[in-house]
Amino acid sequence: MSKGKTNVRTFRKRKEAGEKIVMITACDAPSAAAAFAAGIDVLLVGDSLAMTVLGYANTLPLTMEEALHHARAVRRGAPDAFVIFDMPFMSYQVSMEEALRNAGRAVKEAGANAVKLEGGAELVPLITRLVDCGIPVMPHLGLLPQRIQTSGTYRITGRTDAEVEKLLSDAHAVEAAGAFALVLECMPAEVGRRISEALTIPSIGIGSGINCDGQVQVLHDVLGLFEEFTPKHSRRYAELGKLTREALKHYADDVRNGAFPGPENSF
Repeated sequence: MSKGKTNVRTFRKRKEAGEKIVMITACDAPSAAAAFAAGIDVLLVGDSLAMTVLGYANTLPLTMEEALHHARAVRRGAPDAFVIFDMPFMSYQVSMEEALRNAGRAVKEAGANAVKLEGGAELVPLITRLVDCGIPVMPHLGLLPQRIQTSGTYRITGRTDAEVEKLLSDAHAVEAAGAFALVLECMPAEVGRRISEALTIPSIGIGSGINCDGQVQVLHDVLGLFEEFTPKHSRRYAELGKLTREALKHYADDVRNGAFPGPENSF
């Protein structure tokens, strides 16, 4: 998709061509600009920023206003990127009217190209209505972080026949409702493959195997900026957290020992 301007039609074309889709989270202008310049296809303003940037224990406290604030920054940093807005917890569950209003704000106020919702068949009426209003929707199946209070823990789903059938049924339902793509999180690779092959819309996997039509990761995990733990589904491509600490310690030492500022830093 980095070969030209991305729109929702591009996703299906990439799936039909067998070309993998690359998505990563972004929550500020510099990270958005860097990801777009690196050729990342899609930027997700993920609710994971609640943990990686805002310091919350999970994604639930993130507000609509906080998410919009970061989405605006991402759009400013990457004006030509395809940006997906991850709808925060309780921004779309209360009523159809509130969900439409909040999704509309993501598009109108933050410049998002699409919204992401956690859930399957239960969201069909909302997906249909949003699409009818002109707002593209990417549902999210499998592990659902926004439902941690009812699930009790983050766990792999799709380990039983009943769970697999439910995932397949949900995937077909959201596709029929008009979703342009969907996220599959933390399910056995074989289940990710079965769902991906059963659909005409692309699947974006995170911990769901190599046979998904694309992959999404949290930028802070990939760059080593979120150091509390590294999820099994992720891979660190840099250790920027460690490098940042070392650089700041060097700066502090230079100030204390008089090495900074030097003549070249003075006017």
